[in-house]
Amino acid sequence: MKKKEIIHIFLAILVLTIVISFSKLIEQNYNDLGIYFLFALGIISINICAKKLMARTLDSDVTHEIWRFSRFGFKPDQHFKKGISAGVIFPLVFTAFSLGMLKVMTLLTYNTKILKRRAAKRFGLYSFTEMTDWHTSLIGGAGILATLLIAFLGYWLPLPAELGDIIFKTASYYAFFNLVPFSKLDGSQIFFGSRVLWFTLSIITLIFTGYSLSF
Repeated sequence: MKKKEIIHIFLAILVLTIVISFSKLIEQNYNDLGIYFLFALGIISINICAKKLMARTLDSDVTHEIWRFSRFGFKPDQHFKKGISAGVIFPLVFTAFSLGMLKVMTLLTYNTKILKRRAAKRFGLYSFTEMTDWHTSLIGGAGILATLLIAFLGYWLPLPAELGDIIFKTASYYAFFNLVPFSKLDGSQIFFGSRVLWFTLSIITLIFTGYSLSF
């Protein structure tokens, strides 16, 4: 990973830490802040690793960056000149205004590119081919599945009740918000690559998220 990607990922981990621990922070309870940081580190790292592993199987590469939002309308001139760091601003603003009740986790987006070895395998050393939307959706889907697996393990493993609940809820929410088909979020790239895959993952994620809201 390049330095820029590492910085963006670390920033996302810090933002997620604040989002999931916000109710504790406003109570000035900092005792478990380190644990929340580890939760955020684990969820984001596993999500990213799953995408990179899937990308590798497709002879491609995937990079991550903080979600940037620039367009606010449908006309060509309705956009911000430089864009805003929505992956930082939106989660913190929504979490703060809801006093930690609404934990928005739209943090990172991903970009894929084909590796030269894939083109060489298929069409000769100096030939190139593009990543299709289907391939891109598989990469994003791998990240969502890995996140849901974390939620599943958090629920079923014999962990202390509060610890298991936090892992289950945080992973479920992270999968839910990243499946939103908006802008360049994972959900958008999965949706336009394969609606069947998106609907399948959405149904599973809604079950997890709905159950997490029941306790």
